[in-house]
Amino acid sequence: MLSDQQLARKSLEYRRDTLRWIKHSGAGHTGGSLSCTDILNVLYNRILRVSPQSFSSPTRDRYIQSKGHSVESLFVVLADQGFYQQEELASLCRYESHFVGHPTKKIPGVEQNTGALGHGLPISAGIAIGGKLDNADFRVFTLLGDGELAEGSNWEAAMAAAHYKLDNLTAIVDCNTLQITGHTANVMNNEPLAEKFQAFGWAVRSIDGHDIRELTAALSTPLETGKPSAIIARTVKGKGVSFMENVGKWHHGVPSDEEYAQALSELNSALKALPETC
Repeated sequence: MLSDQQLARKSLEYRRDTLRWIKHSGAGHTGGSLSCTDILNVLYNRILRVSPQSFSSPTRDRYIQSKGHSVESLFVVLADQGFYQQEELASLCRYESHFVGHPTKKIPGVEQNTGALGHGLPISAGIAIGGKLDNADFRVFTLLGDGELAEGSNWEAAMAAAHYKLDNLTAIVDCNTLQITGHTANVMNNEPLAEKFQAFGWAVRSIDGHDIRELTAALSTPLETGKPSAIIARTVKGKGVSFMENVGKWHHGVPSDEEYAQALSELNSALKALPETC
């Protein structure tokens, strides 16, 4: 298993590659892709029992990205996992390319088409129920945005997941506090978020969504037998690039040449500051 330091290096490389392909394609949900990078990193490099070789196996773990607009980071991680070659992302958002602005099952490694917000948790709950009926030991993970939780379908699914005691289901909330029209607290306040999930019968843990160790501890096993797990991952929109961090306009946006050069400089400097060996 990769060390914490090796995963920290991967996160910086993933962010650099995500910006590379957003810049190349001329489109992308930059801020949210950068905020969920560490979550995807830990999931795919430490937690999920899934690979290109096992993707058709009924015993594989399932990951569904409900906040499908932040697909660029997922595409980069799947390429790193060997589902396809990194350079295939050169076709991102190009005519007739399957690499579009949201996850699609036409891409190797993608479980479900997503993009219409509020769909991922209901789908994941259904898959988790299926696993229970089959006495299967796979786990189901889904990533939601905090702004996405304004969709009522999430709370219907949350109620069902608790009712059916889906302890094989983990929902991770990428809680970066911003959405396309502003701060989530101003658009549709969902706090106290942990208490809401608890009231629906979930086991809940709030963590730093950029801390490798906290993510690993929270995701390694279900939080409580007989209850679905909700991980409230407090993150920073645009994480890793100073002028993007906590800035709402980077919900969707392509850096200029000067901005791109600055972003790469910051990420490369952070990489150089890490020890070479672990």
